[in-house]
Amino acid sequence: MLIRIVPKADMVNNLGNNNFTVRCWKFPYGMAVPGVPTGRYSDGLIFTDFLASFMGIDTPLPYTKWNNLSKRRVTNGMNFAHGGTGVFDTWMKEGNMTTQMNAFKQYIADGVYNKSDLNESIAVVSNAGNDYTQYYAVDNGTHEGYRAFVAKVIDQLELNLREIRKTGVKKVVMLTMQPLGCLPNEARTLSYKKCDKHLNGDTSFHNTLLEKIVQRLNSETTDSPFHILDLYSAFMSVINKQAGEGTSSEFVKPLLKPCCTPTALNALCGSVDANGVKQYTLCANPNDNLFWDLYHPTQSGWHTISSALKPSFDELMQCNIFSRRPSASASFGSGNKY
Repeated sequence: MLIRIVPKADMVNNLGNNNFTVRCWKFPYGMAVPGVPTGRYSDGLIFTDFLASFMGIDTPLPYTKWNNLSKRRVTNGMNFAHGGTGVFDTWMKEGNMTTQMNAFKQYIADGVYNKSDLNESIAVVSNAGNDYTQYYAVDNGTHEGYRAFVAKVIDQLELNLREIRKTGVKKVVMLTMQPLGCLPNEARTLSYKKCDKHLNGDTSFHNTLLEKIVQRLNSETTDSPFHILDLYSAFMSVINKQAGEGTSSEFVKPLLKPCCTPTALNALCGSVDANGVKQYTLCANPNDNLFWDLYHPTQSGWHTISSALKPSFDELMQCNIFSRRPSASASFGSGNKY
């Protein structure tokens, strides 16, 4: 999950909070950005970089970089995200959303952010589906029990949204979950040409329940502080447009094939064998691919998806908004898969 508090911050390479042993800190991740890998699960920038640019602010810093400044009021944004985490615990050892929220609350208690900061802030909350990967792939969950598990995830998300609002954050924005059936890991059984409709149906069920809890939360308030940003529809609008027959496409086909493709069983993008031999291939130009690896878009892909979402975000920023441009934003969420 991820939390983000974002007043103006200098653009830095170190975006991620995950430790340096995970794949996103190693080549070929971050190859589009000069210098060392950035901790982003992509070849370059990702959705939250573009979202920050929509707000007229720079990409927020990881909260782990501020550990020694917790008693000092920080004027820069913070990112509490850990890729691979979820609403509940997953295979990742990093803290789940509740743990991230507690870190955020501690910063408030320590005076890093004051009431005025929170009143001019946005919380962006994301659930990328890692809870469902944990349910199926790790815990051997059944399809019969899936909907009951979704209800548990949504119930916890509702509690988390309430807690975020209690901190004093002015606006809480919840992202719908991206179409999991269109991620290359699922589409490869369909030659990377089509999305898994069954899995997309499961994703839509999650998103429908999510929208209902946001409506319920707003019905309990007078200022409707909770909002939905439809990441699912943004993904699908790009995929449907790019895949359309007889239309020009900025991305190569098959559309859902990743730039960084594993070449060995159980290998992932960036994997090497005991002799250091690569177990993946790279496309000629990541800008030509919508997806970077089995789970995440390229920088170019995220730019196109984010652009599709920008009109909705601009409308959200104009309605029931602050007396001035937000000085901070906070995001709670997770990265896709690993």
